[in-house]
Amino acid sequence: MKLLVKAPAKINLSLDVLNKRPDGYHEVEMIMTTIDLADRIELSLLEKDQIVIHSHNRFVPDDQRNLAYQAALLLKERFKVKKGVAITIDKAIPVAAGLAGGSSDAAATLRGLNQLWDLGLTLDELAAIGAEIGSDVSFCVYGGTALAKGRGEEITELPAPPTCWVILAKPFIGVSTADVYRKLDLNQIHHPNTKEMINGIYQGDYHHVCENVGNVLESVTLNIHPEVALIKDQMKRFGADAVLMSGSGPTVFGLVKHDSRMHRIYNGLRGFCDQVFAVRMLGERHTLD
Repeated sequence: MKLLVKAPAKINLSLDVLNKRPDGYHEVEMIMTTIDLADRIELSLLEKDQIVIHSHNRFVPDDQRNLAYQAALLLKERFKVKKGVAITIDKAIPVAAGLAGGSSDAAATLRGLNQLWDLGLTLDELAAIGAEIGSDVSFCVYGGTALAKGRGEEITELPAPPTCWVILAKPFIGVSTADVYRKLDLNQIHHPNTKEMINGIYQGDYHHVCENVGNVLESVTLNIHPEVALIKDQMKRFGADAVLMSGSGPTVFGLVKHDSRMHRIYNGLRGFCDQVFAVRMLGERHTLD
């Protein structure tokens, strides 16, 4: 038996860091939304009691380092599942890009195995399990648009943002999230207005959303990788309505309302950036089939 599950990428419309927690993590306040750029996860039931990872992408680990592997192992051990699974990951989301590709693969694996192994868990139960794997996994289990607090696992559903194009540009570098947080100076950051971003989403006010994008991690990543700042500048020059780095980077996204401007920015960026995508926001939550 086989099952195909989509694992969409996310962007941060807003990312704030409030303080350092006693457990070593940072207290965050993020507004995230899923976009129509997705990995495809194929789950194949194995009679043999093992977890096997397949991927043609050389940057995707095929062992315990892989978050999808960790998701499958966690479900197997917790619910004493004696069957195995082969997980084939067809990557479309760039790796180490600030788009939660690995977290979304893990979340898709949780949702898919819930069905394949007939576990009968709810999305809330899957999200709680996802929080044990990584900070973004809970959000990715739900998908859609949400305010994430705590270390990212406290999820409050929000309406879908106003429809628009999202242009993504990723330079040929990877960024370590742990390194970025380690170098973040909490006394030197300019906090985005999360409340106003939420208001803009609820009002369906595209311009209000654009005016309130913000990411405190930009100051660190742009300092380490000047090419990320260059992409931001180029996107603004080409006419994007809002430009922001997603997560810890290095991917930069621009929000654009009109098709003609989207094409102009997309074509302009392809001249000097390795990976460029033009996609739509998804906005709506996942459901359990």
